[in-house]
Amino acid sequence: MNELLLFAQRVLPVLWQGTIITVQLASVSLLLGVALGLPLGVLRVYGSKWVRRTVMIYITIFQGTPLLVQLFVVYYGLPQLGLTFDRFAAAYITLGLNSAAYQAEYLRGALISVSEGQMTAARAIGMSKGQAIWNIILPQALRLVLPAWSNEVVSMIKYTAVVYLIAVPDLMGQAKNLSSKYFAPIPVYLTVALFYLVLVGITYFILREVERRLQIPGLTMEG
Repeated sequence: MNELLLFAQRVLPVLWQGTIITVQLASVSLLLGVALGLPLGVLRVYGSKWVRRTVMIYITIFQGTPLLVQLFVVYYGLPQLGLTFDRFAAAYITLGLNSAAYQAEYLRGALISVSEGQMTAARAIGMSKGQAIWNIILPQALRLVLPAWSNEVVSMIKYTAVVYLIAVPDLMGQAKNLSSKYFAPIPVYLTVALFYLVLVGITYFILREVERRLQIPGLTMEG
């Protein structure tokens, strides 16, 4: 029992520090994903033919290649072209760009689920296409996209685990260091799994409550 308590005293504070970094990584990356994914999603639906194709190429690249490969390209590959990022910047950029591709597709599904008649009605009363999207279509789509976007938030928390491979001291990175330091991989990684479960569980509960409060009665996203 004393050994267990001593182990917990040594390990838990370090893992807590890693958890804070994991939350920071996930939060900033999701915000970057929203900032880029929202306009990409709108362009994917309402852009010109060539704009839609360009956005689709971006989405295909980031959805069709492993996140780890993207991370290595940003951190190890781009310096060959004169673009050098520190480990945190590389993590934020990679996770943000990857998330943007998925968020754009989630938003596209929500946008096309809004009745086309609403766009027609908006144009009939004198609104421009941009005004109709911004004032009528997009507010509804943002509510409809919440269930799918919630999955992205939960996934992002788990995706951050790959950044330990470029020496970011997140939860997984701290676990690797502790495992090597104390030669105790099983208890360390079991504890880390518990940290992730708690973090994901809290996030899931919060997002479901937000979704419930913002749900449009009688309106759901199909397809």
